[in-house]
Amino acid sequence: MGYFKVNGPVKLAGEVEISGSKNSSLPIIAASLISLDDVEIRNVPDLLDVRTMIDILESINFDIKFSNGIVHVKPQYSGVNTNVPYKLVRKMRASFNVLGPLAARYGKAKVALPGGCSIGVRPVNFHIKGLEKLGFEVNIEHGFVEAKLIKPNSCKIILPKPSVGATEHLMTTAAAIDGIEVVIENAAMEPEIVDLQEFLKKLGVEIEGAGTSRITIKGGVKKRKITHEVIPDRIEAGSYVIAIAATGGEGIIKNINSEHLNSLWEVLEKVGVNLKIEKNQVHVKMNGIPKPVDINVSPYPGFPTDLQPQIMALLTLADGTSYIKENVFQTRFLHVDELKRMGAEIEITDGTAIIKGVKKLSGAPVNGTDLRATAALLIAAFMANGKSEIHHVEHIFRGYENVCEKFQKLGGKIEYVGVKEYLE
Repeated sequence: MGYFKVNGPVKLAGEVEISGSKNSSLPIIAASLISLDDVEIRNVPDLLDVRTMIDILESINFDIKFSNGIVHVKPQYSGVNTNVPYKLVRKMRASFNVLGPLAARYGKAKVALPGGCSIGVRPVNFHIKGLEKLGFEVNIEHGFVEAKLIKPNSCKIILPKPSVGATEHLMTTAAAIDGIEVVIENAAMEPEIVDLQEFLKKLGVEIEGAGTSRITIKGGVKKRKITHEVIPDRIEAGSYVIAIAATGGEGIIKNINSEHLNSLWEVLEKVGVNLKIEKNQVHVKMNGIPKPVDINVSPYPGFPTDLQPQIMALLTLADGTSYIKENVFQTRFLHVDELKRMGAEIEITDGTAIIKGVKKLSGAPVNGTDLRATAALLIAAFMANGKSEIHHVEHIFRGYENVCEKFQKLGGKIEYVGVKEYLE
C-alpha cells in the first residue's frame, strides 16, 4: 500500500475543476443492467469504485467500455452470469445494488454481502425487505444473498429511515419489472437520487418524486438508445472548498451545482469564509481565524455526513469550541484519533464531537481509516506545520479523481509514494 507525503503549512490557491459524481455514477451504471438498448453515460469519474462496478458488469458477461469519462453499455439477452464474484463485491458497498436489477431482468441473482468503508454498521435489511415486498424470494447463506423473482407485486415500501442505497436499489429494481406500481415512502432525497430518476426516465420508466420523501414508479423499460450526463460531485466540490478555507487560501471551484451544497455554504459563512456563489462555480476566500460553529449532521438536505470529517479538520484551528453531532453514522469518528496525533483537541460524547480550537497543528504520521477520513487528514496535513505521512490512503482513490494533481495545482506540496495500481 502507498502513502502520501505532505509538507505544510500551505495556503491553497487557484482553480479546481470538479469531476462527475461518484455517488451518481455507481447506481446509474448498475441501473444500465435493465436497459434494452445501448447506454452511454458521460462525465463519469475515473475512480477505483467506478472501475469496480465496471468489473462487476464485465464479470457477469456484459459488454461495457470506459474511456475518457464515457461508459458504454450494451444490453445482454443471453449468456449472463447472475452470480457476482465475492472478490469484487467486498470492495465497495454500492456493488450490492446490482442484486435486484439482475434478478428482475434475468429471474434470479446471487451477490455477496457488501464491503466498503469502515464507518459503522450499515446492514442491508432495508434492501432485502423491500425486495421481498416486490415479490422476490430472498435467502442469505454463507455470506451470500440470493434473490429470485417469484411473483411481481405492486406495493408500498416504507423505509424505516431514508437510506440512499436502499432507495436507489429499490427504485431501479421496481423500474425493471413490467406492470407493477410501487411507492417508496421515507425515501432518501439526495441529488444523486434525482439523477438516477432522470436516467430511468430516459429508459422509458414512469417515475416521479425523487428529491422528495415519496417516489412513485410504474415498472417497465422501453427499448431505446440513451445518453446521460452525470451531475457534478458535490462531496468532491465541498472537500476542495473546505481545504482552501482551512488553509487560509483563496480559489475558485468550477463545474459544481451550487444548490446541492446549500447546507455547506450556511456553515462556512458562520465560520467566516467569504463565498461568492454562482450556479456552476464558487469563489472561496478565508480571512483570519475560523469562528467556532455547531453542526448537526443529517440526511440531505442537511449537512452531509460525507463532509463531516473534512469540516472537523478545519474547525481544529477555530477560535473557540465547536460541536458536531453525527446523526447518520454515529461511529464515523475514526479520524478523530488521527487528528489528535497532529495536535487537535477533540472529545467524543454521545455521538457528538467537541472540537476545542488550537493555535496550530503539527505534521505527523497518520492512517487513513476510510474515504472521507483520508480526505480530512490531507486537509489537516496542508494546515499543519511540518511534514506528514498519511498511510493506508488507498481509500481516497475510490472517491477523488486525480487527487494529487488537483491539490498540486492549488499549490499543495503532496507526493504519492507506493503502489502505482491505485493511480491507474
